[in-house]
Amino acid sequence: MDSEEKDFILEKVMIEYGNELVRLAFSYVKDTEIAKDMVQNTFIKCYKNVDSFRYDAQIKTWLYRITINECKDYLKSWNYKMVQVKSFINETARSILPSVEKTVIDKYNNENMKDTISTLPKEYREVVYLFYYDSLKTEEIAKVLDIPVNTVKTRLRRAKQRLLSMVKEAEFNER
Repeated sequence: MDSEEKDFILEKVMIEYGNELVRLAFSYVKDTEIAKDMVQNTFIKCYKNVDSFRYDAQIKTWLYRITINECKDYLKSWNYKMVQVKSFINETARSILPSVEKTVIDKYNNENMKDTISTLPKEYREVVYLFYYDSLKTEEIAKVLDIPVNTVKTRLRRAKQRLLSMVKEAEFNER
């Protein structure tokens, strides 16, 4: 088979089966770019071995088999395992040790939020405190304050609305 025939066959299978093969590869490797690489490798193998293809099976089946083998080989590879280990270490470190910057920002935001909450009228401040800081349910807050549950819900909603407008105003003034 000459190179023109090979080029024609390769172009035809790439157009006809490319997207299907990428989806198939993605189902194995769970990464779009790596799936595309696996399919690219499949097409390279197809080009190199199209002369030996016996047509006793469909070309689609042959391409699927090559793609699946490429994906399995990749998943067994040292490179893939190292990427997984590095990713696991980075995620674990990030979750265990928050960055200094994030800690400072969170502390600043918490202090600002506490200051903002403290400016609310008492009836709103107490429900916010009990709900968000003491993690009480609305029914429990109603019992503690000896008020109806719907009153607690209304106060929480109004407190959130006030806080939202206060935060937006503060952000606007910072600009």
